[in-house]
Amino acid sequence: MISVNLQRLRKVHQYTQEELAEKLNVSRQAVAKWESGESMPDLATCSEIARLFGVSLDDLVNYREDESGVMIPPKGKHLFGSVTVGERGQIVIPKKAREIFHIKAGDKLLVLGDEERGLAIVAQSDLEKFFDALALVHDFPKK
Repeated sequence: MISVNLQRLRKVHQYTQEELAEKLNVSRQAVAKWESGESMPDLATCSEIARLFGVSLDDLVNYREDESGVMIPPKGKHLFGSVTVGERGQIVIPKKAREIFHIKAGDKLLVLGDEERGLAIVAQSDLEKFFDALALVHDFPKK
């Protein structure tokens, strides 16, 4: 998979094989061999490629676009799939999202909305911490 992912990332970032080779201090031929699957970069180079493109090393090596239909997400960004809104407006947060963000039964979440940018779900405790920090920085009285 690294060959496909490397080629797609290079094209999305509008690098030629030569430009990517220069950034990685390797030959253009090495990049061409990696993209064709003829050879693979070593671990240190894979790590550098992941850093350069802002993706996780695991995604660089293992990500399969055919599973989700989208390109490798930037590091720390996730696409968990779609959810269906029930008749009463309820949604089920995907298991992987709950695990990554440590969401468990009974947690309070805030749903925020921007008509131009969409919806966001934030843990109420995180927003409270933000406001407490803001009060400290600006010397506002706490509640």
